[in-house]
Amino acid sequence: MTEAPHRIYRMSVASVHVHYVAKAERKGRTREEVDQIITWLTGFTQDQLDTHLADRTDFETFFAQAPRLNPTRTAITGLICGVRIETIEDPLMREIRYMDKLIDELANGRPMQKILRE
Repeated sequence: MTEAPHRIYRMSVASVHVHYVAKAERKGRTREEVDQIITWLTGFTQDQLDTHLADRTDFETFFAQAPRLNPTRTAITGLICGVRIETIEDPLMREIRYMDKLIDELANGRPMQKILRE
């Protein structure tokens, strides 16, 4: 028997994006910075990201269609939701957790150059 896919895979990126933006704004950061992180991670342009948000694309499709996942993303390590990112075996869950971790770093006041591993 195969395991059912995690429910977040079918959630729309837009439904989570609003929470990312709210979290960032509570800490004095901006939607533009949230979007910069997502476009850096996925290779989407801002227009492409906006289209996916408007179309309510789910996470599975969003990451499957990402033009160029940033190769530097593997430098993202640490805990997210009590789990070490580098130990997550499911590739899609790891991509989602990379994005979560970057938004956490933004909300915690980390400079963008460090968030984007420059």
